[in-house]
Amino acid sequence: LQYHDWVNQAALCDAAEPWQLGSQDAATPMMQGIINLHHDIFFFLILILVFVSRMLVRSLWHFNEQTNPIPQRIVHGTTIEIIRTIFPSVILLFIAIPSFALLYSMDGVLVDPAITIKAIGHQWYRTYEYSDYNSSDEQSLTFDSYTILEDDPELGQSRLLEVDNRVVVPAKTHLRMVVTPADVPHSWAVPSSGVKCDVVPGRSNLTSISVQREGVYYGQCSEICGTNHAFTPIVVEAVTLKDYADWVSNQLILQTN
Repeated sequence: LQYHDWVNQAALCDAAEPWQLGSQDAATPMMQGIINLHHDIFFFLILILVFVSRMLVRSLWHFNEQTNPIPQRIVHGTTIEIIRTIFPSVILLFIAIPSFALLYSMDGVLVDPAITIKAIGHQWYRTYEYSDYNSSDEQSLTFDSYTILEDDPELGQSRLLEVDNRVVVPAKTHLRMVVTPADVPHSWAVPSSGVKCDVVPGRSNLTSISVQREGVYYGQCSEICGTNHAFTPIVVEAVTLKDYADWVSNQLILQTN
């Protein structure tokens, strides 16, 4: 059983892969909802493609100069106009209902979060601040996260996607992310979590995530923030609640000393 669990965990796609066409595997309910909505809309796209293609081929096949040398002039067709108005409206209604529900769930923080993390974007690194543990100026949980350059990665690390200090979060816990820039527009985007939060100087943005499984999730800045825009990755590591508590204790001890 443990072997199969390890195989299933290793097979998950939590980072960009060469020639990748689909989305990364969902790690949050939000991302799972985005994937499901994509599949639902794609189903309607296939139906529309088949229907329109059949009509186009049929028109080209039956209505050409050889079969109909004298074209027929039709000014109005009440029935077809009613059908082509109502039918797309029904399709849009079927798409709108799940998409509005998903947008509502993505808007802001709907559940009282257990942990608040502030991500401050710089050129070209990030500062993370675990606000719940900042009891005083002497004791705070804050650290910088820099990308590991091409010449420095260890065996198994992804090129230009790894950082020296990861964002460690507990799995199956509601988190609030406060994203703000220190200089130019930045973005905090992790595809597996379904989060892409853009910010501009002078403003902060809120988003929430709830990672449902342990693992390491990779993201990148998706706002053009300067020369080294491509060298500002994001790495989120989801661990058990016990391991998270141990990590927080160790970080507070290190930063206090």
